[in-house]
Amino acid sequence: MRLPIRQIQMYLLTLHRVAISSGEIVELLHRMKAQMQPQLDALKTEIRASPAVQADETGWREDESLGYIWSVSTPSVRYDEYHHSRAGAVIKQLIGEDFGGVLGSDFYVGYTIHQGLHQRCWVHFLRDAHELKEQYPHDEELFTWAASVKAIYDAAVAWAEHGPDLHLSPRKQQQARVAQQHAYAQDLWHLCQPYVRTATPQHTLCERVERFLPELFVFVAVPGVPAHNNLAERSVRPLVIARKISGGTRSPQGSETRMGLASLFGTWMAQHLNPFHQCLATLTLKSSLG
Repeated sequence: MRLPIRQIQMYLLTLHRVAISSGEIVELLHRMKAQMQPQLDALKTEIRASPAVQADETGWREDESLGYIWSVSTPSVRYDEYHHSRAGAVIKQLIGEDFGGVLGSDFYVGYTIHQGLHQRCWVHFLRDAHELKEQYPHDEELFTWAASVKAIYDAAVAWAEHGPDLHLSPRKQQQARVAQQHAYAQDLWHLCQPYVRTATPQHTLCERVERFLPELFVFVAVPGVPAHNNLAERSVRPLVIARKISGGTRSPQGSETRMGLASLFGTWMAQHLNPFHQCLATLTLKSSLG
């Protein structure tokens, strides 16, 4: 229910007439996370075996020290860990050294450590282009450039939704997807190249295209891969709200418990399961086995 400890305490006392100290509530959460560790390990294994994973990171305070939540998601799995570091080595540890799927992310340089297939977020790119237009409302060349970039993106999304001719063999279909990926990449580069290392407002975004061009249209070549990183951003949002309410956690154990339970409850909700029923069933099974 995303409630602070004191509100959980009030809820239990008011509606269930259960008087329990805040310290005991914290201890119960730790015990619950410990009992559910096998399910958490299974989620991490499932993430590493997924054909496509989206990642995001955000700040989190642990005992007044700044660290980071690292979140990796698929449509049916959410998995979060707290780390002191924002270095790219963390994402390598999360998805595994041998991850063979497509990693989706924003343009944060830490994700560059991943050497496999990588889709960068178009929503972030187009948002930055929109902000440029707001900063330079009278720059007609900028507006023309931004509209042309959006047109290439829209065409790529439309093509990816319909895909190649289904009468082609699977091998020919894949060849067509890769050819379209390269075609859209070349169209975008042709549009951006004249502005690279110039004094124009769009030069920074064009230099971003120069750096990440092979990672902008992977969604055209690989069916089912989104062009954006929206899932990862939505997945981490509940913890961002929790951070604003609670200010973070007070200990490494508190961080592990918070991230572990967020992973489990987030996964159950993504799978359209009642998290209360799932939690009760898991704990009941553990109790009967014990």
